[in-house]
Formats: sequence, structure tokens, C-alpha cells
Amino acid sequence: MPHPLYHGLKNKMVTITLAVSLTPLIVLGFALYVQFERMYRDKIVEQIRYRAQSQAEMLDLFLKKRVALLGIMADTGSYAELSDEPHLAKLFRVMNFRQGNFVDLGVIDYAGVQQAYVGPYALKGLNYGEQPWFSETMAKGAYISDVYMGFRKLPHFTISVREQDNFQNWILRATIDLDVFAALVRSAMVGKTGDAFIVNAEGVYQTKPRFNGEILAQSGIRTDRFGSNTTVWEDRSANGKVTYYAGNWLKTTGWLFIVRQESLEEMESLFSTQHMEIIVIVLGVVAIVITTFWTTRVMIGRLEENDQRLKEMNARLIQSDKLAAIGKMAAGVAHEINNPLAVILQKTGWMEDLLEEEEFKNSKNIEEFRQSIRKIEHHVERARKVVHGMLGYARKMEPRLEDVDVNDTLVQTIGLLDNYARNNAIEIHTDLQKDLPITAGDQAQMQQVFLNLISNAIDAIGKDGRIDVATELKGEQILVKIQDNGPGIPEDQMNRIFDPFFTTKESGKGTGLGLWVSYNIMEKMGGGISVQSQVGKGSTFIVTIPLLAPVKK
Repeated sequence: MPHPLYHGLKNKMVTITLAVSLTPLIVLGFALYVQFERMYRDKIVEQIRYRAQSQAEMLDLFLKKRVALLGIMADTGSYAELSDEPHLAKLFRVMNFRQGNFVDLGVIDYAGVQQAYVGPYALKGLNYGEQPWFSETMAKGAYISDVYMGFRKLPHFTISVREQDNFQNWILRATIDLDVFAALVRSAMVGKTGDAFIVNAEGVYQTKPRFNGEILAQSGIRTDRFGSNTTVWEDRSANGKVTYYAGNWLKTTGWLFIVRQESLEEMESLFSTQHMEIIVIVLGVVAIVITTFWTTRVMIGRLEENDQRLKEMNARLIQSDKLAAIGKMAAGVAHEINNPLAVILQKTGWMEDLLEEEEFKNSKNIEEFRQSIRKIEHHVERARKVVHGMLGYARKMEPRLEDVDVNDTLVQTIGLLDNYARNNAIEIHTDLQKDLPITAGDQAQMQQVFLNLISNAIDAIGKDGRIDVATELKGEQILVKIQDNGPGIPEDQMNRIFDPFFTTKESGKGTGLGLWVSYNIMEKMGGGISVQSQVGKGSTFIVTIPLLAPVKK
């Protein structure tokens, strides 16, 4: 479980990194989203405006040409000539040949009576004096009517021009094919929801819309919203659907040409672009989050590793300082203890000589005296070994460099302990890397280290066990692993096993100097000793030997 300090640091790093990374991305994405939407709406408005304007100009041109042609036909003859129906029929054929789309043609006198007629309906002799278009034509000279039913009971509109003959006004009137004109109007609509139609100033349909409407029905469109130029306005329904209307007044008549388009269809490309943008942003956010968590985890892991290494280095420094202080103290203590031990040993020899004299030799406690003297000598010798060890390892003796074959040194050491191990039913197995390079070191001290570690493993197992000794080359170091299946070392003792005079052996069986001495030897060689242990499964001591080529001795 990570340390609370690193856990808090990790959370802060993730929060700050995500905030700094994601905020600009989200702001930029939102700005692009809004900008794209604005651009597309402007594009729709411009497109519908252009269609309305260009198509209105085309319709104006369509009507102007037919008004002009009708005027030319009226100027080609007198009232009497044009009232002649064969002659009028000939003119009608010429008009359709030149422009087309005329349904019928008629001549109407000053009183409104149609005197001559060419067309599919029986309209000759009818009086149009009460029709609105008649008075408008008489007043203006030329006029295009709204769509109306009239005598034929069908929606149609007419073009009429006024002429004068012998100071009498008369009218030449033609009817335009409404289906052809309506088709021309509808050519401006696009897509599945597009529409195009014409209404008059009162909002009455002059052509049939594509959706929901009939000719001469009220459209409900407020024509006062549209100005003299092409006007676009937006209608938003209760459910949020947006529809654009673009309108342009025709110059030849009082009609309003309207193009209608729903924004949803036109903005499909925008939605696909926005969806792609959202996907890119989401993928970017996911990538940033994953990268942030991964890099933060790696950084925190490195910090924890470095912190752990620093703790280990501090522990080693403390250990070194402790060992140095103990070494100095041990040297002084050893010198002080040596003299009393020599005196005690000298007196025990004198006491042994006394026991050979007659007065003591016949004593009934003579064996008890001799046994006590032997015990004193044994413990004095023990004390002398401890002091000797303290003096030997307290001295700052640099290792002597020589060519060392680590595998051969291990084989020799195992040979020394083989009988000891076999007597305790312990097997020693080796897995030594072949062609292990020769290194420079102190073979005697290195052998002492191996001897201490293997003998400690034998003592730890006691009876019936196994020891595995292995070597391997790892980078610029030789690793020697000595693994046993003994009882293992409790966790609370792991930090103390290299301290001097600390031992896990029974009282009287160990001095607690073996691992301390081995640790110091390897440290002076530039290597080290580490331990891994699990209670109930055994321990593994790893000796690290720096690879120093003989040529560098």
C-alpha cells in the first residue's frame, strides 16, 4: 500500500495535470463547436438567400419577356386586324413559337367584352368589365394579374396590355400556363424538406406549395416581414425545429417569391463534423487521462523507489557509523580485556601446578577443583577468541587484491564444510555459471565470507535440509546466492542481523560476529551482502562481488 504522502501527491499531480491539459482542449472544442455551427448557419442563410434572389430574377425575366412579347404582338396590327380570329390565331402560334407557355389569347374592347378569342375555353363574348385586372390594365397600360378562378373556374393568371386605336382603348390579353410557371418556381427547392412558392401581398398562395397548402389558400405568412431586398428570417417551432424563409418581391408583379428550408437537413454535414469533433475530443481526453495516470504512476513509483533507496543508503550510513564506532570501542575494550584474561590464564596454570602438590593431591575435592579450572580455561579461551576477532576486524585492513575464481573458491569452501553438512543430513547443491570471469579480490577474506554464510545456513537448518549455492554474472557484478530451507528469520530481526554480537543461535553457540565481519569484508571490497527471508521457508543471502578485471589491479 503506497504511503499516504505519495497517495496525496499522486492525486494532486493527476488533478493539476488533467485540469491544465483538459481545460484548453475542452474550451477549444466548445469554441470550434460554436464556430462551426455559426459558420454553417451563415452558410445556410447565404445559400437560401442566393437561391431566392437568383430564382426571383429568373421569374421576373420570364414574366418580362412575355409582357414584352404581348406588347409587340399588340403593336403589329390595329384593333380591327387583331379582332380577326384567324389573324389572332396566327399571332398566337408565333407567340408560342417564340416564347411558349401561353394557354390562350384574346382581344377585349373598351367596354370589357372579349371580341376575339383563341384557346381551349368558350370565352368569346364574355364581359370582363367588372374584373379587377381590367381596370388595372386600363389604368397602367400593362398588368399581370393575381391567380384567380374567373369564368373558366380554374386557377390561372393573365398578362394584359392596353392599346389605342382611333381614340378607343382596347386590351390584348394572354393566359400563362400555370403548371409550367409553377414548375419553374419549384426548381428553386432542394432536399427532402425544401420548398419554393409564390404568395401575393395578402399572403395567398399563387402557386401550390410542396407541403400543407393549396393555390388561393391563405399561407399564414406575414409578408410585411420581407423588405425590398432579399430577406431571410428564422422560424423556431415549439419543439425547437428551425425553418428558414428567404423572400424576394418580384419586380414585374406584386408577388412574393419564397424559398423555405429546414435547418436540420442542411446541417447534417455540420452534425457529422461535430460528431467527429466530439469523437476526436473524447479520444483526446481518454488519451490524456490514461497518459496522465500512467506517467503519474511511473513518477510516483520512481519517487518511492528513490525514497526507498535513500532510506537504505541512510540505513547503511548509520550501520557504517555504528560499525565504525563499535570498531573503535571494540579495539579499546579488547586491549583492556586481554590483560585480565592473560592474568586469569596465568593463575589457572599456577592453580593446576598447586593441585599436583601432596597436600592438595590427596584432597577429596581434587576432581571438582580440576573440573572448575578446566571450565575457567575454556571460558577464558572463548573470551580470547572473541577479543581476537574484535581486534582483527576492528583494524582497518584493506583487502589484498589477487586473481580470484569465485566458483573455485566456493567449491573449496563447500569441501571444507562437506563432512559437517553430511553429518547433519544436509545436502549442498551447486548451480555455478560456467565461464564466470576471473575478478580481482582477496580470496582468503572472500572464502571467510562464504564459510560464515554456509556454516550459518547449516546451523540454521540443524538436521535434514538442503542448501543451494548458485552464481551468475549480472552486468558488472558477480552474484553468489546461498539459499537454505531452514526456519527463516523473523521480520523484526531482519534489520539487526548484521549488527555485531547479534545472534539467533542458542547461548554459547555463536558470538554474533560472523555476519558483521562478512558484511565489513564485502563492503571494503566494494560489494555487499543482502538477505531475503520468509519464516518457515528459509533464507537467501546474496553476496554482490564487483567485477574487477585482473588488468586493473
